Amino acid sequence: MSRISIEEVKHVANLARLAVTEEEAKQFQQQLDEIITFADLLNEVDTENVEPTSHVLSIKNVMREDVATKGLPVEEVLKNAPDTKDGQFRVPSIIE
Repeated sequence: MSRISIEEVKHVANLARLAVTEEEAKQFQQQLDEIITFADLLNEVDTENVEPTSHVLSIKNVMREDVATKGLPVEEVLKNAPDTKDGQFRVPSIIE
């Protein structure tokens, strides 16, 4: 006996805005039942002494500290710009 009905499969498909045929609904019912069976199998695993985690690997932040530093002089930043005005990049207008 399946743990998910054809009606439930069709309901989920409708929520996802998917059109499914009777054959597809039966196939999805079987596949979803296998997924539920596997999830139940995982529920049997003893996890009492397992620490909760948000990632499978113990990764620490490898980014440097975010420290403000003096940037490049405006003249140097703009020296290769094709068009500038008042110390800023000038680009073609895209709004009419």
